[in-house]
Amino acid sequence: MWRVPRQLCVQVARGSKLSGLWNKPAAFMSTLLINQPQYAWLKELGLREENPGVYNGSWGGRGEVSLEMGKIFVEGVGEVQEYVDVCDYAVGLSRMIGGPILPSERPGHVLIEQWNPVGLVGVITAFNFPVAVYGWNSAIAMICGDVCLWKGAPSTSLISVAVTKIIAKVLEDNKLPGAICSLTCGGADIGTAMAKDEQVDLLSFTGSTQVGKQVALMVQERFGRSLLELGGNNAIIVFDDADLNLVIPSALFAAIGTTGQRCTTARRLFLHESIHDEVVNRLQKAYAQIRVGDPWDPNVLYGPLHTKQAVSMFRGAVEAAKKEGGTVVYGGKVMDRPGNYVEPTIVTGLPHNASIAHTETFAPILYVFKFKNEEEVFAWNNEVKQGLSSSVFTKDLGRIFRWLGPKGSDCGIVNVNIPTSGAEIGGAFGGEKHTGGGRESGSDAWKQYMRRSTCTINYSKDLPLAQGIKFQ
Repeated sequence: MWRVPRQLCVQVARGSKLSGLWNKPAAFMSTLLINQPQYAWLKELGLREENPGVYNGSWGGRGEVSLEMGKIFVEGVGEVQEYVDVCDYAVGLSRMIGGPILPSERPGHVLIEQWNPVGLVGVITAFNFPVAVYGWNSAIAMICGDVCLWKGAPSTSLISVAVTKIIAKVLEDNKLPGAICSLTCGGADIGTAMAKDEQVDLLSFTGSTQVGKQVALMVQERFGRSLLELGGNNAIIVFDDADLNLVIPSALFAAIGTTGQRCTTARRLFLHESIHDEVVNRLQKAYAQIRVGDPWDPNVLYGPLHTKQAVSMFRGAVEAAKKEGGTVVYGGKVMDRPGNYVEPTIVTGLPHNASIAHTETFAPILYVFKFKNEEEVFAWNNEVKQGLSSSVFTKDLGRIFRWLGPKGSDCGIVNVNIPTSGAEIGGAFGGEKHTGGGRESGSDAWKQYMRRSTCTINYSKDLPLAQGIKFQ
């Protein structure tokens, strides 16, 4: 594992002229580390210069997303493509960012909104999107004039090293310091140090609500800035006029994509009572056709969970759902095969306010509920503590705009006739309440990576005061 002293990482990222080893390109550093005597234990673990992945407990990859994280091949490729796409987006955005010129109430004066780089952006990302989330942050931060210090998830360190090697080469090929995008690997101690360090001007954190709250408090203690992308307990609402040919594949993808480990994964499915049984029946048939297997196989749609801990959480959530009155109508078991495989699971019969349904479990468990009318189901959508993503399926235009309005969804992502997951880079990504309130990627999310100044320029020979005040 590539672990650089945190203080040194901060200094390198801020542009200090350090000599010796740490001025070497990232590719040199990551290769050299394995060959240093003090890190001989890395080879004992089976690591080589081509770093292997461990999705099924064995070694043999080169840092590919599917091998280390465990998501299926097409999703791994899509995640890398998302980084490429956000770089393209950022290039265009770099010519558009800026503030307005505002009229002044005083003759011979003008107000200008000036935006400048915030400085050093610390980025802490989670295991489930070990490439794309850093892409959202780093690409936008760079076009804002910032530098980055990245700490990826400890369980996807090889991906972090591979990505950083690519970025460093691109920067150095263009005669820019590779340290503009620096990397440190480690656990909670490194994240804590970044959160407490006053040299980190903005800390972007993606992860659980519990840890995010701790990070936010540490950053706020020093009056720093934080950008939080935390949990989501996302719901799909299906009315009786919905097109079920859209609903079934949407619910399937939203519930089992990335094996239920997306922050935008659909965890609650609200079905109008008149179509509940039909939709559940069709979902059961769709689940039965899911191709499970090696995520490196391009024909597989469903791979393993990331860790054994996730398997334990899955098992605990299923048992909790049963105790609260739920019925497992599909799945519910751990698969008897190598790797962290569990069955995609559907649970019915729980009350909408069941404790387990209000608990975000990073696993492919879909809780299905019946509802009678619009008012109650909109309220049920909003009653959980998180507010990331939501979706409604209906053809009623009035209902659609009520859903989008102040009495509709309280989430940061509010969809109509599409899944809760699969957001595009052009929109601002993030959510409300315990999701943290941060926004990344598109729209005006760039503003979080800059500091704003209101500038008043007097180009006259007089000195009038605002609000007509006379001071003579």
